[in-house]
Amino acid sequence: MFKRKQLATAVIFALGSTLLYAQEADNAQEEAPEDVEVIEVSGIRASLNKAINIKRQNLQIVDAIVAEDIGKFPDNNVVEALQRVTGVQVTDRTSGEVNTVTIRGLSDVTTTVNGRNIFTSTGRSIALADIPAALLESASVYKTRSASQLGSGLAGQIDVTTQRPFNFEGSQIVFAARGIEQEQVGDLDPNISFLASNRWNTDIGEFGALINVAYARTRFRDQRVTAGAMLPYFTKNAPEPYDMLSRVPGEFWTAGLEEGLPFAAGSTLDINGVDAEYYLSRDAIFGIDSYGDRERPAVSVSFQWAPNDWSEYLFEAFYNGFRTDNQTAMIFKNVEHARLLDPTTPLHIYEGTNIVKAGSSRDSTTTANSFTSGDYFHGETDGYLYALGGTWDFTDDLRVKSELIYQTSEYSNMFFAMRGVPVSLQGRLDFDFNAGGGIPSLEIVDNPETAIDESAITSRDIWRTDQLYDNNYLGEGDALTFKIDAEQYVSWGIIEKIGYGLRYDRRTAQDYDYAGTGGNIATILSELPEGLTFINKDFFDGNANFPDSWASIDARYIANNRQDIRALHGYEDVTDQTPELNFDIEEISQEAYVEADFSTQLGGKTVDGQIGVRVESAERDMLFAGTSGEGSSTSVLPSLVVRYHLMDDLLARFAYTETVRRPGFASLNPTINYGSNLTGLDLKSAGQGNPDLGPVESTNFDLSLEWYFAPQSSVYAAWFKRDIEGFVFDQRRRVTMQGPNDEQPTDYILTQPGNTSDGTLEGWEFGAVYFPEGLPDMLDGLGVQASYTLLDSNQIVREYDVNDQGEIFLSSVLERSMFGVSDNSYSVVAIYEKDDFDMRLSYVWREDFINHYGSATFANPRAVYRRPEQSLNFQMSYDVSENLMVTFDATNLTDEIYQTYYQYPDTNNLDSNLISRTFAVGMRYRM
Repeated sequence: MFKRKQLATAVIFALGSTLLYAQEADNAQEEAPEDVEVIEVSGIRASLNKAINIKRQNLQIVDAIVAEDIGKFPDNNVVEALQRVTGVQVTDRTSGEVNTVTIRGLSDVTTTVNGRNIFTSTGRSIALADIPAALLESASVYKTRSASQLGSGLAGQIDVTTQRPFNFEGSQIVFAARGIEQEQVGDLDPNISFLASNRWNTDIGEFGALINVAYARTRFRDQRVTAGAMLPYFTKNAPEPYDMLSRVPGEFWTAGLEEGLPFAAGSTLDINGVDAEYYLSRDAIFGIDSYGDRERPAVSVSFQWAPNDWSEYLFEAFYNGFRTDNQTAMIFKNVEHARLLDPTTPLHIYEGTNIVKAGSSRDSTTTANSFTSGDYFHGETDGYLYALGGTWDFTDDLRVKSELIYQTSEYSNMFFAMRGVPVSLQGRLDFDFNAGGGIPSLEIVDNPETAIDESAITSRDIWRTDQLYDNNYLGEGDALTFKIDAEQYVSWGIIEKIGYGLRYDRRTAQDYDYAGTGGNIATILSELPEGLTFINKDFFDGNANFPDSWASIDARYIANNRQDIRALHGYEDVTDQTPELNFDIEEISQEAYVEADFSTQLGGKTVDGQIGVRVESAERDMLFAGTSGEGSSTSVLPSLVVRYHLMDDLLARFAYTETVRRPGFASLNPTINYGSNLTGLDLKSAGQGNPDLGPVESTNFDLSLEWYFAPQSSVYAAWFKRDIEGFVFDQRRRVTMQGPNDEQPTDYILTQPGNTSDGTLEGWEFGAVYFPEGLPDMLDGLGVQASYTLLDSNQIVREYDVNDQGEIFLSSVLERSMFGVSDNSYSVVAIYEKDDFDMRLSYVWREDFINHYGSATFANPRAVYRRPEQSLNFQMSYDVSENLMVTFDATNLTDEIYQTYYQYPDTNNLDSNLISRTFAVGMRYRM
């Protein structure tokens, strides 16, 4: 395993050896004759040059990343590469990688492969991280859209382009392999790819064939320490008939408040007419240790045939797979103050507040809400996309393209878990909800008066088995798509070209789940096979005063022996049961567009652009568990882009566009899902979808200025605004229902999505790529790529409730920043490329942002923020020969701990997540 000292040595050696090599090369050049061969620019500079040209030549506002060579994308996945693009922010760094992309703060991104929409099972999109970077030729980030592009994706569109045989002059064979280590795991994982391509002239025209195969395995470890929800507790002067330091009943306060309950010292609640002071404290501290093993196989196949000089035919197949196995060990300790050993035990309160920071608590004689858990999760995806199409130049002025596309995707998962609870709960818990840097601490102290050492949490003698959890899920989806597009050059005044086309799409989605139920076998672990117990080690790598290991159920063992475990709990294997349908939806989309490219002169300067309109209509037939329904929507999406050539190297652009987002299929399901009451609160939770959801609509304005002052250098700035109507936001209300496990009608907080929120996003983005000229020979090849994004967002959130007559009414209107939006973010990439060496050191940073709302049943306050996030990554490659390259890469060099908090960062810390650094060595051979 790489350690800090080894890491520093490796980076210093890499930098030093490169500079030494550069100096030797400079000396050699001084002695060389003047008549030397000019070397074509390649590697990082070449890829940035291609990306600059994509941005410059496109009518739309677009940024791109381009592979530096075939099979060479110097990042673990496409998402990590995209974080260097201006206006792109990434988050959700977990499972050994970053997972989520936002464009200018919005996460609704449409992903296409070679312009074709792609999805996973019942969803409307695909996780971009599931597309291996080794298959890419480039990825383009469209921040504005033409009428010929899909209208979905409020944030924009990311189009992934794969290799095709006609991209190459002849035969190409490329093999690439990298060994990647996640520091917290210590295993070396393979990331390999192979490309073979060729083209031939035959009697029936030119023919090309290509196959590109990729496989990546990642073993990772995620570790998290969490301070629980903040709830009100009586002080030691509790009013009758309540106990000192007991939790204030939910009838006297409201959970889910935006700002939370008042936290000034001496704050009171009305308890039956008495103003009673209260403390705000946490109900628990817990740790989660997750070990994962993920695989991503993928294949891209492409055949091209050009029988003559006016037609070309294409067949492509694309497969992407996903497999993950996660074993999680969790320890959860309730620290309710009603269980204090001694009423005189001091509580440490944040100065000037009523918020508890630290104290001591004693577990009660009940096992409620103190447990360990062994959780096993297996998920797998298989997606296939096939496309058959052609391009015909019927005349010099008319080109027609058409494709028939079929894709199918299936996702399934299995969750199997068993809790373990203490045999005795008489130990003392010393806790500090924020022991430093937002990380809580917890120590379990033995009670010498009992026969069991309660602090020996790795002992199998102090735990017994508890409830079993057993769930399975299956989602299936397919789509049949036909589209035809035409481009026709005309001479209609300032109109130079028109485009028009049709698209028909039939989409289906089926969603199932099934579960078994079993009782509690309540057996001490030491009386069961040793294989049933798992003991983790070195939890949180010494970064927290928290138990570094504990005994839990071995989740992998019980999953591998689940039929025996199910029988032990007294029920049959769920594989013998019929899956329960959640929904079966068919959606027919019909779309048409027309657009015109224009060009004219204004003040002796060229003004060109494009104007168009796209019409999209969708009709849905929906079958749910026990009910059915229909739905439809129509969207008219105009677009206008104007480009003003102020100088040969200076461009200004203006764009007006409209985009939409259709509701997710799962959000349409009205079936009620009843939650449990694990927190011990008065209210349970439940949720249901809304079949009447409509599309979210966005009106977009963009204005940019771009200066291309050198072949490989540019600087640009853009202003943009998004007016969004009908954001889907989960509404909550208190209802009385009788769930399947309720003996009588019970109070629930019911959440249901609705198009009840509107928002505005406005901002600036700045970017630059610069390779100075005229530097001393040793420094020639230095460059920088930098970007900065400034955002200002506003979202109106409408909350609803229900009165005694069952009527829903508007209870409150909140105005706040948009979810997922960092006001400030930037990236800086230092580049050095010299002869056969190239290196890149990149740093990305984003400001804290509201991520989501916590559960309405207990979150107080409700808004969950992420603290500022940053990542420092290093990449280096060396061309050993014309055909062989070796590489070294490292991510998350600063060994970041990613954190969240409830509304107030100093006192309301929540999660602290330890994420592994990664190191990789690799090679690429091309012939």
